[in-house]
Amino acid sequence: MSLDGLPLLPMPVHQDHKAHAPASVKVGVVTISDSRTPETDESGQVLKDLLQKAGHSVLFYVVVRDEPKAIADAVEQASWTCEAILTNGGTGLSPRDVTIPTLAPTLERTLPGFGEIFRALSYAEIGGAAMLSGALAGVYHGRILFCLPGSPDACRLAAEKLILPELGHIVGVMKR
Repeated sequence: MSLDGLPLLPMPVHQDHKAHAPASVKVGVVTISDSRTPETDESGQVLKDLLQKAGHSVLFYVVVRDEPKAIADAVEQASWTCEAILTNGGTGLSPRDVTIPTLAPTLERTLPGFGEIFRALSYAEIGGAAMLSGALAGVYHGRILFCLPGSPDACRLAAEKLILPELGHIVGVMKR
């Protein structure tokens, strides 16, 4: 019985898992852009700010050109010290957008639901243009990797609605 006299109900399984999740995760942020610099990288700054406000540590940050080798090298370097890696940019339909074709083949596992839910949430905000939003998540060398569009609004949406509420839980599950 609880203090108010009502019977205690068991905690839902997902809540129990979250109760044992790390409160702080070591994260890397990789911005992929041919035009942004660390000084003009609004999307990277949005992600870093949201992660830090949620209690996570941003241990790695870089802006790289939208080129396969630069992207692969940055993600690999982030994986050396980070438990989670968030990329932003290079996920669209332009011939220069090579983030997803570069990183998808390197994933040990994918989380198809991430892209599906992200686009559904995006559709609620921007309508049919959401189908143009490339988004991918999966396991890269034992780390969780999220590939987000380069728009600050898209980064904020993905972080606030999907990544931050589950980040500790995801990392905790991966460490079992």
